[in-house]
Amino acid sequence: MPHLHHTHRLCRPMGRIGWFLLVGCAAAAVHWSVVVLLVEHGGWRPLAANVAGWLTAFLVSFGGHHRLTFRAHGAPLLRTMLRFFALSAGGFAVNEAVYALLLGLGQGAGYQWILACVLVGVASLTYWLSRRWAFLRSPGP
Repeated sequence: MPHLHHTHRLCRPMGRIGWFLLVGCAAAAVHWSVVVLLVEHGGWRPLAANVAGWLTAFLVSFGGHHRLTFRAHGAPLLRTMLRFFALSAGGFAVNEAVYALLLGLGQGAGYQWILACVLVGVASLTYWLSRRWAFLRSPGP
């Protein structure tokens, strides 16, 4: 693993939005893969598998955003994690509600493709709120 200073230099050229997209795509791929594996091989229903997918992807997302996207934020780790978890849980609530609605409306559409659309739809709101609240250095709850 590269030295932290060296890693910081490597991260700089990509920019915050680039890292957000990369980390977000990795987390979305993990989320989607967990759902598909649980549905196809575990016999889970898509909405229940979506919860497990989100919890798994949260770890990827927070770790990546903490170390890459918002690496110089300077906010305390525990506060940042709790804020990001609250943000992620709110985004997931929207995700699950829209996913349930679209699964009901999308007779014949594959649950995998509906989930992919929902994951992409929540990403920009997550970026904005992460930057403006979860990883904000200012004091507060």
